[in-house]
Parts: sequence; C-alpha cells; structure tokens
Amino acid sequence: MARLAPPPPPSTVMSGASPLVSGRVSDYPTPSTSHVFLPLFHLTSSSARVAKMMNALLRSARCGAGEVRLKPHIRHSSIRALYDRFKDPTSPFHLPPGTQGPDSPDPPPEDLSPAEEGRSKFIELGFDPESFWEQPIVWGDHDAFQHVNNVRYLRFLESGRIHWMRSLGAELGGPAKAEAMIKGKGVSLILKSISLDYKRPVVYPDTLLIAHKPHHGPLHSSSQVDSPEVNTRRQARTHFHVKAAVWSYAQRRIVTESDSVLVWYDYDKLTKCDPGEEARAVIQRRMDLGKVAGSS
Repeated sequence: MARLAPPPPPSTVMSGASPLVSGRVSDYPTPSTSHVFLPLFHLTSSSARVAKMMNALLRSARCGAGEVRLKPHIRHSSIRALYDRFKDPTSPFHLPPGTQGPDSPDPPPEDLSPAEEGRSKFIELGFDPESFWEQPIVWGDHDAFQHVNNVRYLRFLESGRIHWMRSLGAELGGPAKAEAMIKGKGVSLILKSISLDYKRPVVYPDTLLIAHKPHHGPLHSSSQVDSPEVNTRRQARTHFHVKAAVWSYAQRRIVTESDSVLVWYDYDKLTKCDPGEEARAVIQRRMDLGKVAGSS
C-alpha cells in the first residue's frame, strides 16, 4: 500500500446545489488493498473523461506512486474575473464607481465612403489630386467572360490622362492653354507607350477612380515609383513617365495599375520638342507630391 502525504485542509466551492470538493485521496479514509475510496465530486465532464480519471487514479495507487491528486472541474469566468479586478481598489484596473475609463489608444475607425477612401489612399501614395477622374462602369463594358473587358481600361486611363493634361495646361497658361493642350495646338503631350497590370476583375455596377502621377522612370516594378533610385534621376528634356492606378469603389482597392511614357510634342511642327524650363518645373512639382506624401 502506498504511503500518502498528509492532506491539506479541504476546500469546498459551491456550484449550484452540489459542493465541489478539491483535495487528494489522503483527505479521506485510508483505502484497503483491494480498492480505492473516492470522494463524490460534482462532475460536468463526459463519462469517458470520468472513467479515464478513475483508471489513472487506481493505477497510481496500486503502483505506490506516492501522492495522488484529483483536479476538480471548476468553471472560471474571465469576464467575472475582470469585473472583480475593476472593483478591487488595489488593482491597476480599478475604476471607482461613477468614473469613466481611459480612452482607447487606437484611434476610432473613420467611416469613409468608397470615394473618400480611394482619394485618401491615392493622396497617401503620392498621386496628383488634380488627376482624379471618376469612371462609371456600364453594362456594355462587359465581355463574354462576365467582367469589364481589358481593352476598356485603355479608354478609362485615356480619359483620366486627358483630364490631367488639362490641369497641366491650366497651370501653364490658364483656360486657353488647357484647351490647346487637348486640341493638338502648339506644344502638348503625346502618348508613346503604355503598359497595364490587371490585378482584379471589375463587374457592373461599379465606379472607378483613376489617378496619375509623373515620375522619372523607367520602373522595373510599381513599388519603385518613389524609390531614391528613381527620384534622384534627372528629368529628361523631351519626355517623362506617368504611373496610373485604378481604384474600385465596389471592391475598395486598387484593381489595375499602369505605367506610360508621355512625350512633349510640337503639333505645329509635328515633332517632339523641349517644352522649356517652365513646363519641366510644373511636371517636377507634380513628381514631388510623392516625396512629400512619403515624408509626412
């Protein structure tokens, strides 16, 4: 027969109408060599778990393993424990009655509309706010694959690009220059090349927000647009690169990215040209939007 350690004072926890007694086998009358006397517990476990506990106890007692402990099944309420800490004056969580707890360290989430969220994201990424162009999706933009046809994005980007060109003209010479920029009069811009990176399909109904920003380029990946490697390059005299992105109001994310090359072009002489320092300064200011956004 195993010799059992002296028992500690037994403790009782009430659960409903039945007591939960926590202790050890030695808390109770000495068992005979043929059986082990077990106390009555208020069990909430399954019968299989109870049987496993009993078998482990019997094996321990028969093999003389020494002290045998029984773990009562006690329900703990984390909410109740936290509530008790709020009431305990010695606890760092204590809140005196009638007082209000501290504000959350996390700022409250802003309830932004899809349009506001898109504009905020583009400004954060350094896109030119004067280039923002909303493009509603119509049913006819779909193709047989049940999404907006890939070619349609070229038109969407073109509309956004022309809108942005008008803002450049307005800065260079007011409304008259803005009109001349889009009508092929004097010095304006012409598209040399464009590439698209389709990230997610778009379906009707939806509205897209299109944004542009110039950069020195060329890019090996879209993440390079504001990198020191690109920003430290000098602006070419006759051309510059433009990154574009398309934001879906329905999906609340960027669904397409683009990079293109625009060339300064004299439509009167039908040849590329140097637009002068004033035009390059306007483009440089738009390029610097990304640096300002990245440093704030």
